[in-house]
Amino acid sequence: MSDAYSPIPELNLLKEFYDQQPCFSDGFEMYEYGQPDDVFIHWLDMAGSQDPELPGHLARLVYFAQATGSGSFYALWRCDDRADLATLPVIRFGDEGDLDVVAIGLRDLFRLLALDDEWFAPDEDEDDDRSMDHHDYVIWLRRTFGLTRPENPSTILDAASEAYGRRFADWLRQFASDDIADSVVGPSH
Repeated sequence: MSDAYSPIPELNLLKEFYDQQPCFSDGFEMYEYGQPDDVFIHWLDMAGSQDPELPGHLARLVYFAQATGSGSFYALWRCDDRADLATLPVIRFGDEGDLDVVAIGLRDLFRLLALDDEWFAPDEDEDDDRSMDHHDYVIWLRRTFGLTRPENPSTILDAASEAYGRRFADWLRQFASDDIADSVVGPSH
């Protein structure tokens, strides 16, 4: 058995960085990879569901990090059986009931985290109000993946929503209410 954080090399590299320098992006905090389904059941307000297929559906969502300081979180959506799990879409489950497909894969999320803003708003003033380890993260991101923060985060957010938003909403309708599925919105920017 492996001691790796996850079966995803890119996520393992981020976890190694995070373990040394956890304060690199506002609101972001890594959690145990693949936390039990009760997180999703609670968020989706399905406590007490008698649907025997619910655990199978929820197993397609892999929780891995807090997204905001107010309780939003990120999950990978296993929308298919692709081998490269780092290319799975990243879903943000908002603390106020909003759902967003925020990235086409982990590398896009990593770029968004370089904005150091839990809502991915670019900040032109590089020096004020940055997370303590932000500068080191930007260097790590460039050295490890050759990536930089996006000049226009809407490009990443819109591409993710266009590629997976409707598909994710349709998937949710299989076991969640239409209201929840309809809450899958485009990126907030």
